[in-house]
Amino acid sequence: MTGDWTEITTADELTALLGEPTVAAATKERSTLTDVDRDWLAASPFCFLATADAQGRCDASPKGDPAGRLVHVIDDRTIAVAERPGNRRADGYRNILANPHAGLNFLIPGRGDTLRINGRARLVREAPFFDEMVVKGHRPLLAVVVEIETVFFHCAKAFLRSRLWQPDTWAPEAIVPRRAVLAHRLERPDTSVEELDAYYGPAYSARLYTET
Repeated sequence: MTGDWTEITTADELTALLGEPTVAAATKERSTLTDVDRDWLAASPFCFLATADAQGRCDASPKGDPAGRLVHVIDDRTIAVAERPGNRRADGYRNILANPHAGLNFLIPGRGDTLRINGRARLVREAPFFDEMVVKGHRPLLAVVVEIETVFFHCAKAFLRSRLWQPDTWAPEAIVPRRAVLAHRLERPDTSVEELDAYYGPAYSARLYTET
């Protein structure tokens, strides 16, 4: 039922509700990396990669690696993000082939602020810099190379509101069941929970950088 909803349909309505951004917020975008941006990328073990296909259908995919191996800075306007073995859906990568625009948000555990980068992405299957992204003896399967259009830091309000890094709020299985149960219910009903618990157990972590 949406009959009693009040929808925002224009940019003017949105501005009237939220107000104008401060000068600092409106002008903080940069087009090149600074030294502190490079330091942040070197310290970040995790990011979200947002893409959209030619029709505008969106995808946001998590990417993670040890800090210093997730991102390679090619130059002040270009970065590369490693891809490792996964489920082979490649939703975001298929989007990039159709629409190169991408957005990334880089996190550092315990920090509320994040580093955001928007730009044009392409997929590279081999390059000399892959040697600098080796983890446990394995080079990336491919890299997403992003030509930076805008880079800026995002404030900590979302993390403060959510208390994401506060351990006293963590209860990962209090409401939502563990991964094996979800897989059994929604994805692999012909596989027992016990088998799935074994699959997602210690061996799952051991094969993160090998083909599965």
